[in-house]
Amino acid sequence: QVQLVESGGGLVHPGGSLRLSCAGSGSRFSNAIVSWYRQAPGEQRDLVASISGSSTTYADSVKGRFTISRDNAKNTLSLQMDSLQPEDTAVYYCDILEPMGRHYWGQGIQVTVSS
Repeated sequence: QVQLVESGGGLVHPGGSLRLSCAGSGSRFSNAIVSWYRQAPGEQRDLVASISGSSTTYADSVKGRFTISRDNAKNTLSLQMDSLQPEDTAVYYCDILEPMGRHYWGQGIQVTVSS
């Protein structure tokens, strides 16, 4: 079975940094599109960043502040978040879209940016 487990969230002050990690089992990140999404209270789930092969994409709201990376040897996905702002507060989800079209989500992890 495919399982994704996020870690690294928490509370940070505006301007601070956090690094999220997603550990995958049952599926290889190297042969899939892996992504971070986030969902704020009362809002839809939005794409934050994706990586496929050597290509990365970012939402306009996080460009220049967030960096997505993948470690194929460890089968781990990371999101380095710098210059965090209150509007970044959300539950962040790790996602994998396998080549066969299966879509799997982690349980989500809370990121809160507040003074």
